[in-house]
Amino acid sequence: MTFQDIFKSSFLENVTSVSIFDMVLALILAFGIGLFIFFVYKKTDQGVMYSSSFGVTLIALTMITTVVILAVTSNVVLSLGMVGALSIVRFRTAIKEPLDIAFLFWAIAEGIVLAAGMIPLAIIGGVVIGLILLVFVNRKSSYNPYIVVLQCDGREAEQRARQYLEGQTQRCVVKSKSAQRGVVELNLEIRLKDDNTDFVNTLSGIDGIQSAVLVSYNGDYMG
Repeated sequence: MTFQDIFKSSFLENVTSVSIFDMVLALILAFGIGLFIFFVYKKTDQGVMYSSSFGVTLIALTMITTVVILAVTSNVVLSLGMVGALSIVRFRTAIKEPLDIAFLFWAIAEGIVLAAGMIPLAIIGGVVIGLILLVFVNRKSSYNPYIVVLQCDGREAEQRARQYLEGQTQRCVVKSKSAQRGVVELNLEIRLKDDNTDFVNTLSGIDGIQSAVLVSYNGDYMG
């Protein structure tokens, strides 16, 4: 085989480069694995609003990647052209949750491994990754931080509110404080002793406290 033979291509010769059985089997397995990824995403989603379109995208991405890799592995010329085509693609959609990036790479990796013929690795690896995500993402902890937003009449009301919070929580730290004429607004990070949040009702009834708001805080914070 010469160098020219490697890069010689014909449209009709490429028709039978991938058998019908291989294509059907790969697409069925890709659809099944994509459904499993979609199920794990649905069970572990922690966003404000669940995006069903992103879940469907994971299924489609697994199948599309499988088709692309099947084509690339069957033709050297096509693989070079595919590299050039994908190099000019730019994705403008913003990723809202860091975990969504892991799901995207998971779907792409499953499609690549499956199309490469490593079916046991694709199935076993997908199941292991899914179980790990289900265990760790859904694990709840009573030490999750919360933000308490307080509006006080003055310094005395602020001190009473902080003393009460320090007695009801494991940790109470002031994150920000803004003062206007007659009104002091506090943002405090707290960590609860348990899942009971009834203390907010009592807090709002303290003299000098105009309002008390408890917000779940899932962002980055310093321990």
